[in-house]
Amino acid sequence: MCRNALAVALMFACGPAWAEPTVRADDPRIARMGRTVAQADGSLRFAYPGVRLSLAFEGRALSLDAVASGERSHIEVTVDGGAARIIGLSARPRTISLVNARQAGVHRVDILHRSESWHGVVTLARFVTDGALLAAPALPERKMLVLGDSVTCGEAIDRVKGGEKDSSWWNPRASYGMLAAQALGAQVHLVCHGGRGLVRSWNGRTGDDNLPDFYELAIASEGQAVRWDHAGYDPGLIVSAIGTNDFSTGIPERAAYVKAYEGLLRTLLRNHPHAQIVLTEGAVLDGERKAALSSYIAETIDRMGSARVHAAALLHHPGDLTDAHPTKAQHAAMARELVPQLRAVTGWE
Repeated sequence: MCRNALAVALMFACGPAWAEPTVRADDPRIARMGRTVAQADGSLRFAYPGVRLSLAFEGRALSLDAVASGERSHIEVTVDGGAARIIGLSARPRTISLVNARQAGVHRVDILHRSESWHGVVTLARFVTDGALLAAPALPERKMLVLGDSVTCGEAIDRVKGGEKDSSWWNPRASYGMLAAQALGAQVHLVCHGGRGLVRSWNGRTGDDNLPDFYELAIASEGQAVRWDHAGYDPGLIVSAIGTNDFSTGIPERAAYVKAYEGLLRTLLRNHPHAQIVLTEGAVLDGERKAALSSYIAETIDRMGSARVHAAALLHHPGDLTDAHPTKAQHAAMARELVPQLRAVTGWE
């Protein structure tokens, strides 16, 4: 398992020498979206889903040296806007061919992290090309932050009917958060963790890192946690879609829950002075549990008394017979439900 930048460098150094020029993964000509950690050797580490690297180069070939802390991490690669290619990573370093064209030309390459923090930590060590990188592709000026659980992470969107669930089913690109950001013309950070809530996890445990804890982290993988510097990203919009797991074992005590949400909101308001904050109950809860969470959110907003804190409603989207998480079509519906409400709050057209 790779535990530091030196270990990564040594693992890849055992391979053959390259004649082509190498490019550090943290090169400024590579646009980054999402929480990443740059290492002293130029490699990048990340664990949240939806982290994206985008670059343009002129040449014939481009490859990537990558490794993960386990066997469950996946990235997807798109070249020149074509179909996404899903690539599984492992603890054994590998060189991945991204482009291998017959003739030299200008190419755009996007790399998206599909997996969750608990699947593993990914390290991109370097790129190798026979050509040259061009200026970094521009990211939208608008910025969103979406906080949540497995739904926000895109769990089981790419489900296979009758198949055995594995980490290849996660697809943050088709998640409601990334779809809403696309519709609003914004870049987005997904800061989410399956099974976690505001005050307790899906099984009622309160000792795990729940949202107020992992919000503070760039890498929230157990044993490899790294803190995030909030000065590095100034969102104009924050969506908090938390609560499903808090209510999975029953309705939590009202006063304690509202107090915890107030504490989180005070932190968000302080760290992100330009952000409008929208709280939503999410799509999985229904009936009395959904009603209870909605009322807790309303009381929290009332107690905060801030013009920057708002509520947004979502319909119930219960997944299907294969998996209880929302389907791809349901995520698209969730985005359609949210976007008008988010436009009303931000004024973004």
